[in-house]
Amino acid sequence: MRKWAALGVLALALLLIAVDGTVLALAIPALQHELAPSAAEVLWIGDIYSFVLGGLLVTMGTLGDRIGRKKLLLTGAAGFGAASLLAAFAPSAGWLIVARALLGVAGATIMPSTLSIIRNLFTDPAERTRAVAVWAAMATAGAALGPLVGGALLEHFWWGSVFIINLPVMALLLVFGAWWLPESRDPDPGPFDLVSAALSAVGVVPLVYAIKEVALVGPTWSALGAGLVGVAGLWLFVRRQQSSKHPMFDVALFRKPAFSGAVGASMIAIFALTGLVFFLSQYFQNVLGYSPLQAGLRELPLGIAGMAVIVVIGPVVRLLGAGRAIALGLLVSAAGLAIVGFSAEYAAIAVALVIIGAGVGLALTLTTDAVVSAVPADKAGAASAVSETAYELGAALGIAVLGTVLSAWARTGTFTEAMQGTSLVAAGLLALASLVAYRLIPSRTKELVSR
Repeated sequence: MRKWAALGVLALALLLIAVDGTVLALAIPALQHELAPSAAEVLWIGDIYSFVLGGLLVTMGTLGDRIGRKKLLLTGAAGFGAASLLAAFAPSAGWLIVARALLGVAGATIMPSTLSIIRNLFTDPAERTRAVAVWAAMATAGAALGPLVGGALLEHFWWGSVFIINLPVMALLLVFGAWWLPESRDPDPGPFDLVSAALSAVGVVPLVYAIKEVALVGPTWSALGAGLVGVAGLWLFVRRQQSSKHPMFDVALFRKPAFSGAVGASMIAIFALTGLVFFLSQYFQNVLGYSPLQAGLRELPLGIAGMAVIVVIGPVVRLLGAGRAIALGLLVSAAGLAIVGFSAEYAAIAVALVIIGAGVGLALTLTTDAVVSAVPADKAGAASAVSETAYELGAALGIAVLGTVLSAWARTGTFTEAMQGTSLVAAGLLALASLVAYRLIPSRTKELVSR
C-alpha cells in the first residue's frame, strides 16, 4: 500500500510540472501590463522554462542515479517552491526570466526522478505498467489542465497566482515524499562526466530553440544556426558515450528497433497532443469567442479520457501485446483528429477529444514503460530522462510543425478551415506512426526488452 501512496505523491509532482509548462500563456497580457517587457523578453519569459528543462533532463536523470533519486527529487521540490515565489513577485521582466530559468532547473530534477523511482518501486511488470499509466495520465492531464487552471486563477487573482499555486503542492511533496518515497541509486555509477553533461545541454537547448523560432517567425538564420549547433552537440554527445567507459547513457539501445521505435512513438503522441491543444485553444477563444476559462473547460474531455484509460490498459496489453497496443493507441488518436478534420462543431470536437485522450494515454503509457524497462533499475534515471526529452522535443515539434501548417493554411482560407486541415495532417502522421510502431515494436515483453 505504501508504494501506491508514494505513486500518488510522484503523480502530483508531475502533474504540477506539466501544468506549469502551459499555465503561463494566459497570464502574458496581464504581466505585460504590470512589467512592461519588451517583445524579446516576452518570448524568453514563455520559452526559457522549456529550454532549461529539456536541456538538463539527461544530466539530472544521471545525477539522480548517482546521488539518489529521492534526494534529488526533494531538493528539486524545495528549489521549485523557492523559484515559484521569485517568479510570483518578480518586480521586472528580467527577474521573471531568471526565476523561470530556475523553475526549469528544478523541474529537470523532478521529472526523471519521478519516473526512475517508479521503475525501482514497482518490480512486477504488470504493476509497473499500471503505475506508469498513472504517470502518463498526469502528463496528459497537465497539458490539458494548464489553460483551465490559468484561466480560473486569472479571473480572480493577479498574474503571479499562476506560480503561487505551486507552493502547497511542493510542500505536500516535501512532507509526504520524505515519509513515503524510498531511496535508490546506482551502486556503481562511475565518475560524473561534466563534458557529457554540457554536450547534452548544447544538443537539446539550441534544437528546441530552433524549433520554437520556426514556429513563431518562420525559418530564420538564427533558427538554422541553432539547429546546426544542436545537431552537432548531440552528435558529439553520442560519440563520447560510445567511447566512454562510464557513459551517461547507453546509446547502443537506440540500435534496437523496439527501443528507438518506442521513443519515436512517444514523441509522435505528444506531438499530436500539444499541437491539438495549441490550435484548439485559439479556435475556442478567437473564433468561438470563449473566455480562457470557458476554453479550458471545453478541453477537459482530453485530460479526463487520458486518465480514464488507465483502467483498460492491462486488459488491452494482455489481449494485444505491447507493440500492437501502442499501434492501436496511435491509430485511435488519428481517428480522433480526423473527426476534428471533418467537423468544427463542439459536440464532434468533444467526442474527438475523448478519443484522442484515450489513444494518446494508451500509447504514451506503453512507450514510456518500454523505454524505462529496457535498462536495469540502477540506470533508470538516464532512461527516464531520454523518455522525457522525447516528450519535450515532441511538444516543441507539435507546436512548430502543426502551428506552421495552420498559419500557412489560414492565409488562404478561414481559421476554421485551417484548423480542420491541420487536424487531418496530424491524423495522417499519427496513422503512419502507428504503422511504424506495429512493425518495429514487438508485442511480447521479453522481446521488447531484448530487441
